Amino acid sequence: METLPPLQKCTVDKFSAIVTRTHTFIHSIAILFMLYYRLIINLKEIPISFLPYWFLIFVSELILSFLRTLDSAHIFSPVTRSVYPENLPPDDELPAIDVFVCTADPIKEPALGVMNTVLSAMAIDYPPEKVTVYLSDDGGSATTLCAVHEAWRFGEVWIPFCREFRVKRICPETFFQAADDEINGGKDYLLERENIQKEYEEFKERLKKAQENGGTKDTGVQFGPNRDTVIEIICQRGCGAKNNGKAKLPSLVYVSREKNTSHPHHFKAGALNVLLRVSGIISNSPYILMLDCDMHSNDPSSARQAMCFHLDPKISPSLAFVQFPQRFRNISKNDIYDSAMRNCFVIRWPGMDGLIGPMLSGTCFYMKRKALYGTAIHKDMDLSELKKYFGSSNEFLNTVITCINDKPNDTGIKEFADNKIQEARFLASCTYEEESQWGEEIGFLYHSVVEDYFTGFIMHCKGWKSVLYNPSRPAFLGSSTTNLNDTLVQGTRWNSGLAEVLFSRFCPLIYGLKSTMPLLERMCYAYLASQPLYCFPAWFLAIIPQLCLLNGIPIYPKVSSPWFFVYSFLFLSTLSKYLWDVVNTRGTMRTWWNEWRVWMIKSITAYFYGTLDAIMKLYGFRKASFLPTNKIVDDEQLKRYQMGIYDFQASKMLIVPLVTLVILNMISFTWGVIGKMILEGRLSDLFGQVFLSFFILVVNYPIIEGMILRKDKGSIPLFVILLSILLSFCLLFIGSIFVR
Repeated sequence: METLPPLQKCTVDKFSAIVTRTHTFIHSIAILFMLYYRLIINLKEIPISFLPYWFLIFVSELILSFLRTLDSAHIFSPVTRSVYPENLPPDDELPAIDVFVCTADPIKEPALGVMNTVLSAMAIDYPPEKVTVYLSDDGGSATTLCAVHEAWRFGEVWIPFCREFRVKRICPETFFQAADDEINGGKDYLLERENIQKEYEEFKERLKKAQENGGTKDTGVQFGPNRDTVIEIICQRGCGAKNNGKAKLPSLVYVSREKNTSHPHHFKAGALNVLLRVSGIISNSPYILMLDCDMHSNDPSSARQAMCFHLDPKISPSLAFVQFPQRFRNISKNDIYDSAMRNCFVIRWPGMDGLIGPMLSGTCFYMKRKALYGTAIHKDMDLSELKKYFGSSNEFLNTVITCINDKPNDTGIKEFADNKIQEARFLASCTYEEESQWGEEIGFLYHSVVEDYFTGFIMHCKGWKSVLYNPSRPAFLGSSTTNLNDTLVQGTRWNSGLAEVLFSRFCPLIYGLKSTMPLLERMCYAYLASQPLYCFPAWFLAIIPQLCLLNGIPIYPKVSSPWFFVYSFLFLSTLSKYLWDVVNTRGTMRTWWNEWRVWMIKSITAYFYGTLDAIMKLYGFRKASFLPTNKIVDDEQLKRYQMGIYDFQASKMLIVPLVTLVILNMISFTWGVIGKMILEGRLSDLFGQVFLSFFILVVNYPIIEGMILRKDKGSIPLFVILLSILLSFCLLFIGSIFVR
């Protein structure tokens, strides 16, 4: 039997695996010694009046140890993958792809950026008759609808240009901004490039006018808080698709689902499920590429790369999605806010790929449509059974049957009739999901605002697998947060959703027991869901040891005690292992230090407010909400970010806790050195607490700088400093009464 040429190869990083497993073993032994000291040795030594402080410190150490153990599972078996797209079948045998692009706010997500993403998706290197791009406009904006029409108009010249000259930067904005366009073209290319650039400038002007005028009056569509479904096929394949014989264009579909304040809309997950249904009766492609509106395609070959996994018979039957890492074009050299999220995409996800696959990350993934239809669906189900899961549309149920039976979809969008438009509008209505399993078992799931994490988790519980592919050239590039406020607001939203999962019946460590998911994979999911719990040790360790230090109460072993070595080892072991992880993935010591600082800041703010928000929603004190991240760039804030200077123009709720704790640690460190070590000679028994305050101050030096040394617009406002001083003295007063 003839052996088929390989489509992909997986290589285990054995050296990293050995280092991680050895370190985890030794570190775990040290953790056991520390817990033994706290529970057996230290508990016998302390007076009863110290028990409350001892308990809070012990809880902090227990949480940190628990999370550290869970985190170690991420990189037990890291792998790297390579692909061979030249071995794919011919173009006419490749499966079709639907591309979902989501936008939710025309103010925070300007139309120009959204349309650049749409145009880059239309320009991917894939048979155009097999690609359909869907834009979900959850903001219901006439400006966005107008912009889609203008994008198609510009696409008629842009996409043929990309195909003819094999352009790699297929996002127009990045192509024209780049100093090097990566093309060695002659006079014909340069002339055509100049013409296309003029067309692009005119396209931008038309979008600017549309934004100023609130769209155009000739769309015949009314938008508002309560609005009907709007679905437009901007240009079908039979209409102008050949562009004067130059090149065919993929189809482009605009979808704005029905909104009514009396019905839940489930945020991004609800919008994606509408696209899933609408695309089902329009194109019903077996694979779906999901993109956020600011995450444009940067490599036209990403679809073929993904198909190297989806079409590999060895892994395809159980493969749900191919995840590409999120990469960002606006990351500075220092990346002071850890906007690149290296910890996830560079360190943790490759390790999960060696288990049963990385988590679903919201964007930049090629999903098998069948995987979103649930494992309870089988080929022998009749229409009445399917309606209990998928709703009452017979047209849509027929497409579901086609999908689960792996039948090719031959109807094509060019045969899409008016009666199907009406059916598509029905599928996008507020009431369609009633008495069905959408969001429960079918599609993207609704139990958390982090629908990507939760949907991927349930998929993995049901036996599906995933892979991570990280090519040398980023497949997709987006824009990340470049100021402290947006970073922490975004982090609060994510951690609220993660805490929701942790406090629900879907807690990964418990719910995962019902499935065949491997223990290490469950630990990875449990770590991310438990990540918000870092707020408790962060707050406790920033306050309790400091108040005890001021009152002369030792928390840690004496320097002369052998137990002090255990704490020193755990501290240095944690720092050095993460340094190794960063350097091993081509990071720097500055990267390592910045990420430690951001972890501390997020633990005090985003993790704390996220946990609080989840608890309030759990007990019905607060409704679920979703705030899109602001994509509008402030030039002054961006300049400070590029220079590596912190910008403290943020909500007082985010800045005041940070400044208060830094001031408390400044007082604690100063009095600990002068009053306790020098005057009282208590270096040995209080050294651990003095060093802890010192470490917190060194890591958070930018906050001290923002309070004392800086006077620019991005420094910490005087009102915040005064309020923080007041709160820190309140803590000192409370400590003087209760900490004795």
